[in-house]
Amino acid sequence: MKKICVFNQKGGVGKTTTNINLCAYLAMEGYKVLTIDIDPQGNTTSGLGLDKSNLDLSIYDVLISETTMNESIVRSDLVQNLFISPSTMELAGAEVELINKEDRENIIKNKLKEIEDEYDYVFIDCPPSLGILTINALTCADSVLIPIQCEFYALEGVSQLVNTIQLVKKSLNKDLYIEGVLMTMFDYRTNLSNEVLKEVQKYFKDKVYKTTISRNVRLAEAPSFGLPIMLYDEKCKGAEAYTKLTKEFLKRQ
Repeated sequence: MKKICVFNQKGGVGKTTTNINLCAYLAMEGYKVLTIDIDPQGNTTSGLGLDKSNLDLSIYDVLISETTMNESIVRSDLVQNLFISPSTMELAGAEVELINKEDRENIIKNKLKEIEDEYDYVFIDCPPSLGILTINALTCADSVLIPIQCEFYALEGVSQLVNTIQLVKKSLNKDLYIEGVLMTMFDYRTNLSNEVLKEVQKYFKDKVYKTTISRNVRLAEAPSFGLPIMLYDEKCKGAEAYTKLTKEFLKRQ
């Protein structure tokens, strides 16, 4: 079971879109995939068609009570082989509730041990901040997948991002490594997108995926219908890009 964090401290870079669609395409390829939504905004949860107001248990319960990971998991009605440990707004308060909890950085790591052999991949959608939720995710993960938006400010955040990963490596998870770097909201017509891509390639070298995700209206619309892109519009450019990314991701495994 390989555990991958989808993480960037900057918001709005396409983390959730990448998480939803990579998970859905991998599940369609026949892999058994679990996605854990550890972002209080719960966009992966709603983006995969779950009603957040109608959940019995969520990742919040796993973090703060005796609830097992298995008890929180819901099978997707949309895509076979895809399972979700959903998020609710309660998760926003978890940071405070976990302050005095013993071994709080390792809660998810420990709870995942119970289902070690049940899934091929576990993807964790992190919030765009470095609180206890993200640290839990980075502590239990084998690797980090980093989406980076093709814009000027993206470069400013890169060294901060790498520092964060190094800090977690040093103190909590020495085997953590970068799975890959994905350029999102790419516009090949602009010099800026191409410049940012070059800079990121210089920094991360062969960790950068050859596949880039362009700006695409259909891709932006799909989550509001609670659907991964393949079920919303499988012929659009966004769907083609995530199909390509999935193939490239698997090739690297």
